[in-house]
Amino acid sequence: MKKLLLLSIILLASCATQEPASTLPRIAIAGLGIESSTFSPATTDEAAFHAKIGDEIFDRYPFFAKDSLNRQRAEWVPTLIGKSLPGGIVTREAYESLVAQTLTLLKENGPYDGLFFDIHGAMSVQGIDDAEGDLIKRIREVVGTETLISTSMDLHGNVSEVLAKHSDLITCYRMAPHEDALESKKRAVDNLLERIETGKGKPAYKAWIPVPILLPGEKTSTRIEPGKSLYAQVPGVADSPGVIDAAIWIGYAWADEPRNHAVVMVTGDDKEAVTSGAEKLAEAFWSVRNEFEFVAPTTTLEDALAQALSSTKKPFMISDMGDNPTAGGAGDVTHTLNELLLRDEFKSADGPHLIYASIPGPELIENALKVGVGGTVEGHVGALVDDRFAGPIKLNGTVTAIKEGDRDAEVEVVVKTGSVSVIVTKKRKPYHREKDFTDLNLDPRSADIVVVKIGYLVPELYDMRGDWVMALTPGGVDQDLDRLGYKRIKRPMFPVDRDMEDPDLGARLIEASDAN
Repeated sequence: MKKLLLLSIILLASCATQEPASTLPRIAIAGLGIESSTFSPATTDEAAFHAKIGDEIFDRYPFFAKDSLNRQRAEWVPTLIGKSLPGGIVTREAYESLVAQTLTLLKENGPYDGLFFDIHGAMSVQGIDDAEGDLIKRIREVVGTETLISTSMDLHGNVSEVLAKHSDLITCYRMAPHEDALESKKRAVDNLLERIETGKGKPAYKAWIPVPILLPGEKTSTRIEPGKSLYAQVPGVADSPGVIDAAIWIGYAWADEPRNHAVVMVTGDDKEAVTSGAEKLAEAFWSVRNEFEFVAPTTTLEDALAQALSSTKKPFMISDMGDNPTAGGAGDVTHTLNELLLRDEFKSADGPHLIYASIPGPELIENALKVGVGGTVEGHVGALVDDRFAGPIKLNGTVTAIKEGDRDAEVEVVVKTGSVSVIVTKKRKPYHREKDFTDLNLDPRSADIVVVKIGYLVPELYDMRGDWVMALTPGGVDQDLDRLGYKRIKRPMFPVDRDMEDPDLGARLIEASDAN
């Protein structure tokens, strides 16, 4: 009896020292992100998403570090996050596989108080008009309508009514280039935690305003006017009493779907503040529609080269815009490289040093690996996917660098032909960091000309430039929207229908995700 009493005392003492059962909210993490051009012949498969599952997802978000406050405020359930380089339309097989994996993980680990939905917003899928709307609707069928979903997006994404309905909280970047990407994602998480912790739950009102404008990111950068002043108005609305968040989506110009257009959304608990704030931003956007211009001078490729060759500023950067893989281009259009290699100025080794970044060429890569650095190599590059404007190029020259193991390119080779250093990749890769070049023993700062398959220069390239022009080249993300041939977007749409009448920019209140 005494032993039993002693054991009971020890057990009670042990229980008293244990941590109380967790009352933290359970929050899932899920999402797929890509910009998909429907004007490119390329397709995107499952491998391109480099899907991460479980705890490895936390590595994507510095604000989820183990010792971070956000990590401690909830019991996080990371399921699947897939992020692909922009590219062609996603195959239905790839999409269904990734969605099935996501839904299975959500089913196995529920229930949830909330879900952080991290997407881009411009994913096109074979046979589906509104991929993100389809995805969130299917997630709702698993997690239920009570779960609070906070959606984080790129400002070049598209917000359909379906996505707006099933998102309780929603936000997007406020800068282009997207220097505030992580800040925006953290804002989506902070908003979610605050609404759960305070018990406020779903916002009382969600105002959604479609704005019939469809412009490329190269004309709507927040570095210059009017984008700079337009987006500067967003925090003022978002910080208003009774408002949770406010956002302006430019939309994605290189997909031909009914949801492709600009959108303004404001969420909150004060009806007047939410609706008036949304209408203020929508009207401000519409009022400056005719003021949007390219973020840098644009010209033909021929004129861009003429300017570069006559310039004393190094490096003179040329954006090969039409095949920009950071916007959805196939990345293997050979039009520009073909023109460069035909120029007499670059045929001699002592000509102006030009770096071309980059062109996929699996055949040349295989040959280069055989001969090694210093060897002479020959092989076809480019136009395996998009040969509409020029065919494959038979490139020959000296291998000056080989790098293996890159996540996107897999293998990178530099081939010197004349005075041109051509970066050839096994798979397409955008070059937007100085390290991308220096890892290949190239010094872009000392080069005379650097040609990159990109639109507006991302911060590192922008800071590096001596001078810069954007060449209006052909490809799946052609900046000449009239050449694209839209057939399915909602009309009228500015600037396709430049003389259209002023639209109705009144706020539309979207029903809550748990409304019948």
